[in-house]
Amino acid sequence: MTTIHARLALLPDGWARDVRITMANGSFQSVEPNRQPEAGDERCEAILPGMPNLHSHAFQRGMAGLAEVSGPAADSFWTWRDVMYRFALAMNPDQMETVAAQAYIEMLEAGFTRVGEFHYLHHDRDGSPYEDIGEMATRIASASAQTGIRLTLLPVCYAHSTFGGAPPLPEQRRFISDLDGFARLVEASKGAIAGLDGAVLGVAPHSLRAVAPDELAALLDLVPNGPIHIHVAEQEKEVADCLAWSGQRPVAWLLDHAPVDGLWCLIHATHMRRDETTALAASGAVAGLCPVTEANLGDGIFPAVEYLAAGGGRYGIGTDSNVRISVTGELRQLEYAQRLQRRARNVLATAGGSTGRSLFDAAQRGGHQSLGVADGGIAAAAPADLVALATDAWAGDDGDALLNGWIFASGVAVDAVWVAGRKVVQGGRHMLRDDETARFQATMRQLLTDTDLG
Repeated sequence: MTTIHARLALLPDGWARDVRITMANGSFQSVEPNRQPEAGDERCEAILPGMPNLHSHAFQRGMAGLAEVSGPAADSFWTWRDVMYRFALAMNPDQMETVAAQAYIEMLEAGFTRVGEFHYLHHDRDGSPYEDIGEMATRIASASAQTGIRLTLLPVCYAHSTFGGAPPLPEQRRFISDLDGFARLVEASKGAIAGLDGAVLGVAPHSLRAVAPDELAALLDLVPNGPIHIHVAEQEKEVADCLAWSGQRPVAWLLDHAPVDGLWCLIHATHMRRDETTALAASGAVAGLCPVTEANLGDGIFPAVEYLAAGGGRYGIGTDSNVRISVTGELRQLEYAQRLQRRARNVLATAGGSTGRSLFDAAQRGGHQSLGVADGGIAAAAPADLVALATDAWAGDDGDALLNGWIFASGVAVDAVWVAGRKVVQGGRHMLRDDETARFQATMRQLLTDTDLG
């Protein structure tokens, strides 16, 4: 049993002072505001619920920064993808597990306590399945278990190179599955996460480019009532190609031809007309926003103001390519992109409210929904996942001001993180940081040699 006393804590009904929190068996046993600390209590300045990360490609953490070199022509998502393919084709299972562990350590240090792993690096380097078809899923589960981050595993079905069922490209060979092979992958993924506390299994048709309509329909039966994640409308070229194939834009096609509801998470959904934006908001699905990656790739800006104005629209945040892993970075980039586009300030705040609080609460709600878990927060019987902030440069009892300082300013940082009541981060550093980073560095030296990307 662990007991923490926090001067400030963000509870489901708002900020509370002098909160005494007891954790045991992975859950909050009691949460008591207006209590004085007792002997043996661990003291914290400010406590928040952990943030869900709804979209990650863990293996891409290894290539962070490697695509920041100009090519001979205009660079875009599509030229970045060429670098990604070269990197993905080089990794073996041990290397993938090491890179994933590094990514998950950095997520926990940032304040993420659950990750939605959009996992599509399935096969051996020549494209053949491993003897255990779930080998790479097992490595993702192992990285989760080692580091302590909670996992929603989203095995990805990738069958085609583009719309209309076009054959896959040779460089996509590690991702590709037919429906029978993918069903075996899903079953193996179920086994891979069986021993993980609170793990969730979903399914991820990669995109409308990568799965044909009949395949999309068949996939939905593989994980009944599990989360369903799909990339959609990330790039303008994707929209143009979808129009040429179907006569509809990607989000409109998906809403018209698939049973999109609260189980779905549409990753990016960047390029939408107003009617698509309104329809997505009404569907109950979550928009999975990855503002740092979307900025890094030059994707565009999600129509957040119109989406929220439509009523009911939910969103969460993800780290996607893991080029930079940061809760505050994703939330700040989301707001700042809207400010730059509209030449205004505090764009995504509720009227008269704190911008940081509005962003944090929305990302909590949408993130948990999209990853198939209840948004319990810091409350008795809920999973004991929380983040303590260090506040050396801040004072006072205004929790919303503290959140604004963490997201938009300096002087506030993550100090400690607990997952299932177990402390995994102390003093801003993960308990395994030194050993795992040494392994990661050795792995990267070999990968950079193998890919000639260093």
